[in-house]
Amino acid sequence: MLKKKLVGALLASAALAASLGAASAEAPYTIGVSNTVQGNGWREEMICAIKAQALASGKVDKLNIAHRNTDAAGQAEDIRNLISAKVDAIVVNPADPAGIKDALAEATKAGIVVVAVDQAVTEPSAYIISNNQEQYAYLGAKWLFEQMGGKGNVVYMRGAAGASADSDRDRGFKKALAEFPDVKVAQETFTGWQQDQGKQQILDYIATGVPFDGIWTSGIDNVIVDALVESQATLVPVVGADNAGFVGQLQSVEGLKGAAVTNPGSIGGAGVTLALQILEGQKPAEQTVLVEPELWENATDAGKEKLKTAADSSLSPEWPVSISIPNWTTYSKEQIVACKGPGE
Repeated sequence: MLKKKLVGALLASAALAASLGAASAEAPYTIGVSNTVQGNGWREEMICAIKAQALASGKVDKLNIAHRNTDAAGQAEDIRNLISAKVDAIVVNPADPAGIKDALAEATKAGIVVVAVDQAVTEPSAYIISNNQEQYAYLGAKWLFEQMGGKGNVVYMRGAAGASADSDRDRGFKKALAEFPDVKVAQETFTGWQQDQGKQQILDYIATGVPFDGIWTSGIDNVIVDALVESQATLVPVVGADNAGFVGQLQSVEGLKGAAVTNPGSIGGAGVTLALQILEGQKPAEQTVLVEPELWENATDAGKEKLKTAADSSLSPEWPVSISIPNWTTYSKEQIVACKGPGE
C-alpha cells in the first residue's frame, strides 16, 4: 500500500511539474520563434522586434528562429524541432490555427510556454497577444465607405487564405459592409500579403476598365498607390496599414485620400515580453491580450497632424511606423533597426 501511495505521489508530482511547465525554468532563457512568411516587411519587422526585445530584456541568451516560407505542415515540423531543442518558450505567428494545434499542444505538454502573436490559435493552452484584427478591418472599412458616400464599388484586397488574421479581418470588413448596403464588393482577391502579387492584381483589375470607387487593403498598400499613379487611374480612396511608405504617400501624393490603420509588427517584441512574464510566474488575467488599433486619415486637419507625427521616412517603406508598443517593448529604435538578437 505504501509503495502504491509513493508511486501515486510521484506521478502526481510529475503531472504537476508538467502543468507548471517552464515556470520552473530560470533565466537566461532560450526562446524559439516560428514564422512562415519571408519577404514581407511586416513580418521582417516582427522578427527584428523579437530580436531587439530579447536583447533588451537581458533575460534571453539565445533565440532559435525558424523563419521561412512554408505552410501549416511545415510550421508544425518547425515547432516540433523547437520542442526537440528544449527551448523555454515559443513565439509563433501561425500559418493556420487548426493545422498547428497538435504541435502547440505537444509544446505545452513538454513544459514550453507558447505565445501566439499577430493571430489567434485554437490550442487552448497557448497564450495570444495580437493586434485586434477584426477592429482593424472594421475601422478602415467604415471610414472608406463613408468617404465613398455610402455607395459604390470597392476592391477588397485580403491577406492570406486560411490565416486567422485574415478571417478576423474579413469579419470586421463584413461588419462594416452590413452597415452600408449600397456598397458592393466589385473584386475580392487574396494578396498573400505579398507586395508584387498585390500590385499585379490591382493592375490587372484596372486593365479591365471596370469602374471602382475605393480600395481596402490588408496591409499591402503603398504598391497599390504606386499602381494607381503609374497607370494614371483615378485616385480613389485607399485604406491600408501604418506602413512607412503608405504613411508617407498619404502626405505627399497629390489628390490621394486615404487612411492608415495601425497594426504594429512590434507585436513580436510584445510576444517576447509576455513569454518572459509567464516564465517568471506572471501570467496574464486573460489567455488573450489584444492591442487596439488607431486610424490616421488625411481627410481632416487632425488626421493630417497624426500622420505627420507618425511618419518616419528613415524606415523601410514596408515597415510599420509603430516600431514599439507602450508597456510591452523596451528596446530603442536603433536596436530594432539593427535587428540583432542576443549573441549576434
